[in-house]
Amino acid sequence: MSEYIKLKRGLNLKLIGEAVKTVQDMPIADLFAIKPADFTGLTPKLLVKVGDNVLSGTPLFYNKNMETVKVSSPVSGEVVEILRGEKRVILEIKILADREIKYASFGKLNPTKIDREKVIEQLLNSGVWPFICQRPYGIIANPSDRPKSIFISAFDSNPLAPDNDFIMSGKEIDFQTGLDALKKLTDEKIHLNVRDNPAPAAIFANAKIVQLNKISGPHPAGNVGVQIHHIDPVNKGEAVWYINPQDVLIIGKLFNEGIFDAAKMIALTGSQIKEPKYYKTIVGCSIKKIIADGGLHKGENRIVSGTILSGNQISADGYLGFYDSQITVIPEGNEFEFMGWLTPGFNKFSLSRTFFSWLTPNKKHILNTNLHGEERPFVMTGQYEKVFPMDIYPVQLLKSILIEDIDMMEKLGIYEVVEEDFALCELVCTSKIKSQEIIRHGLDMMRKEFS
Repeated sequence: MSEYIKLKRGLNLKLIGEAVKTVQDMPIADLFAIKPADFTGLTPKLLVKVGDNVLSGTPLFYNKNMETVKVSSPVSGEVVEILRGEKRVILEIKILADREIKYASFGKLNPTKIDREKVIEQLLNSGVWPFICQRPYGIIANPSDRPKSIFISAFDSNPLAPDNDFIMSGKEIDFQTGLDALKKLTDEKIHLNVRDNPAPAAIFANAKIVQLNKISGPHPAGNVGVQIHHIDPVNKGEAVWYINPQDVLIIGKLFNEGIFDAAKMIALTGSQIKEPKYYKTIVGCSIKKIIADGGLHKGENRIVSGTILSGNQISADGYLGFYDSQITVIPEGNEFEFMGWLTPGFNKFSLSRTFFSWLTPNKKHILNTNLHGEERPFVMTGQYEKVFPMDIYPVQLLKSILIEDIDMMEKLGIYEVVEEDFALCELVCTSKIKSQEIIRHGLDMMRKEFS
């Protein structure tokens, strides 16, 4: 039976720079990079070396702590560099792509006619498995587990987020095949969650073997963690798996065509982009040509792979993150501001009534990365609770992590959250607390304690 969830707490941050619904089909980028840091909790063990030729679907490395989980190349070409950091930690595996992608063949399979073990084997061998993640911890799902349910959030409520209804249009066959494969992984439900208004696209509304749930309310209504919390919450010892809609297409293509096709449509967004729009590209692509095509306004810019609230900063010649469908560019905001917050703020955004943005709730703003102050004592203000739509005490949970009280962390709901669930809390925090870093520290602590 479908569920309807109405959320009241949260914040829709209206920003300039939303992508217009125009798709630019870019030539294949020269360079691609897979970054092990994109896979939380994974310790990479290399399977390739510089000079090796790979196909799309050739494994690049596997998880040292779970050897069946491999990460594969999204393109064919030559491994030209393995970039390492301190203590020889692998930062990037760079591939010089062929002009025409060649695919490793894994064989076509009908997921409805094979058993669970065969579906898992296909996903693992091809390197598609890492697209499936789990709560708790926000890590790659363990293929030996059996999840209590699987979640797909069909919409993204983040600021300037890409429109999945637009991106997924006309891809019903691969999407349904992907759902059929996912259904083999759980004995329970696949929850496909759509926005209540406007009505969902046909690809979601007509999907079979899923429970279609409707969600209304401000961001973070589109966060899969919020949806899990209200529909099928995670308790100690349980696991819920989740996956992005475009990644379901990759699974569908694997079974329909027998190849790892890592094609993805992304949105180039942000106030510093002259022509924000959508681009057809491939996972791990160099963003250099995309940024050049969209055009940058003058000034010092912050380029983010992912959302403005929880994405990762990259350079102008950096690479798209493995799970990201968006590139956001905003002003750096490191210039001196005369009199600071005392300056009359007719064009400034504020959740309080310090400035005048509350008089024009539909106005779109330009935000930069300026913190407008330094870290201060972590005090109770009630700000977090206004934007945090879970039945969890966010401040108390953060403080229990800071004192590393594992028992208290469990009682306060650490298993239900990851960093993105606290992104709005970090945005509105008067104390300038790095909430997302604290949450990740707590999750890593729990995982090591119980692994």
